[in-house]
Amino acid sequence: MRTYQLEERKLIYRILHQHLREHPELMDSQFLHDLQRELHQAAQAERVDIADHGAWDAWLGNEAAGCEARVSRREVIR
Repeated sequence: MRTYQLEERKLIYRILHQHLREHPELMDSQFLHDLQRELHQAAQAERVDIADHGAWDAWLGNEAAGCEARVSRREVIR
């Protein structure tokens, strides 16, 4: 994973994550798990609190949303 530029890895993660509803099998994919783990490590190295969803979103390049907004848009993916 680390042979690719960080911004490219973030882009791929954002796109995959945005399409989980259409492709729920991605949630159990080893690739997505490995990519997320690696991005968590990179974010933590930059002192991003990955437990803070707004900080994590902002670091990924998404619009930061608070927990209330996230919960209101939450769906069950089957």
